[in-house]
Amino acid sequence: MADIHELGAVQLRQALDTGQLSAAQVAEHFLARIEQQNHTLGAFVTVTADRAMLDARAADEAYVRRHSGGPGLPLLHGVPLAFKDLADVAGIVTTHGSGALDRKPAPEDGALAAALRGAGAISLGKTQVPEFGLTAYSENRIAPPSRNPYALSRSSGGSSGGSAAAVAAGLVPFAPGSDGGGSIRIPAAACGLLGFKPGRGLVPAGESVGDAARLVVAGPLARSAPDAALMMDALVPHGIRPEGGYLAGLEETPAPLRIGASLDSPWSTAFPFAPEQEALDALAKGVELLTGAGHSVLDAGIRYDNRYPEAFTTAWTAGVGSARILPQREALLTPLTRTFRRRAQQRSAAKVNEALGFLRQFTHDTVVQYAQWDIVLTPSLAQTPRPVGWFTGSMPGGEQWPAPDWPGDADDDYRKQCEFAPWSSMVNVCGLPAVTVPVHWTGPTPGTGLPMGIQLIGKPGSELLLLRLARQLELQQKPAPIAGG
Repeated sequence: MADIHELGAVQLRQALDTGQLSAAQVAEHFLARIEQQNHTLGAFVTVTADRAMLDARAADEAYVRRHSGGPGLPLLHGVPLAFKDLADVAGIVTTHGSGALDRKPAPEDGALAAALRGAGAISLGKTQVPEFGLTAYSENRIAPPSRNPYALSRSSGGSSGGSAAAVAAGLVPFAPGSDGGGSIRIPAAACGLLGFKPGRGLVPAGESVGDAARLVVAGPLARSAPDAALMMDALVPHGIRPEGGYLAGLEETPAPLRIGASLDSPWSTAFPFAPEQEALDALAKGVELLTGAGHSVLDAGIRYDNRYPEAFTTAWTAGVGSARILPQREALLTPLTRTFRRRAQQRSAAKVNEALGFLRQFTHDTVVQYAQWDIVLTPSLAQTPRPVGWFTGSMPGGEQWPAPDWPGDADDDYRKQCEFAPWSSMVNVCGLPAVTVPVHWTGPTPGTGLPMGIQLIGKPGSELLLLRLARQLELQQKPAPIAGG
């Protein structure tokens, strides 16, 4: 058998189900790996080793009872994972990445933790996030930044950046994330993972400070489509998931599809950008793989209303204005959070409602355009993973932490994020499912240099089709090794 951390989640579940491995063995292995690597990686903010071992031993006792005629094992029996530090896990502090909040343990599991822990998964701790999940990088004032396992001077993305780093480095086999504007897909792309955003309303909601536009959904970060499908089977209720489930559904390959490839972005008018050559190379590789699999890829011209940037920003930041923060602790917020909080508090309810109304119309207009194709294809990111500290203007690589001061301009920071990930937020606004798949590396072989991916956007209800398509792409490529060995 390969080293435990080299096993995918599906393989690991099978080894646990057959008794080849015990839950305690598995938990001990991953906790040791976290101990060895997290001090340089910054993936975990909190490691709950004692609690994980108690849960693992309880899982092993359940395994013994099952073979003595007891009840069957849950779907994710003994499989370890970690929750980003925006999700409540009973008895564990949820920091939300902010030094301005009280450190009180969560009284109960949030929806995401309840679903996955209820399915038998064992939590190893909480992973690094940006403050309130607002940014495309996972850096804050409470813990060291989350770094990219393939290049430690680079960011792992955000807001599920700590979870992506943990999966890519083999600290957990897979992890749930939440995505309100790209927060699963951005870090997955930066770390060479599959990141899957289900359509609106399919799975338990991801946690956020406030979400009037219903942007946030939960979904998996994984090293393969089967692993992502396994988590989807645990997250989606029986009456809603496809017959047989997502994992079993991967056995069927998709019929030839009509795919529209586009570089158009709703951010272009506010923040004109030019994709880096590496992003274009990834798109070209994606087109090559898709056409090689029998699909038709056509150029897609998509028109977006130039009022989108202001409306999305209004909706995206509305919740941070209502967060309960004592006035004397506002100075502990990062400049970006503090700026957007002040603007949100000064904005009238009528202005917010106007933005929400525009986004509803934007959804209708965009979905009508997308309907010309079975799938819409874009690069995942317009740039390679950025250096730690690049968005905020702090030290290159973020070598000094905590920084004596948090530099940078909030508007410049936000502009950089929108130029870095210009094809993600409109998918949340429209409530559509999407997946990012790694297809290109800047080095000579998979796993060398930096990863780059493509994004596949589906129609409402096309989650299984997207996973099948991602699997089809994976099978045409040599898998990248786990970062750090």
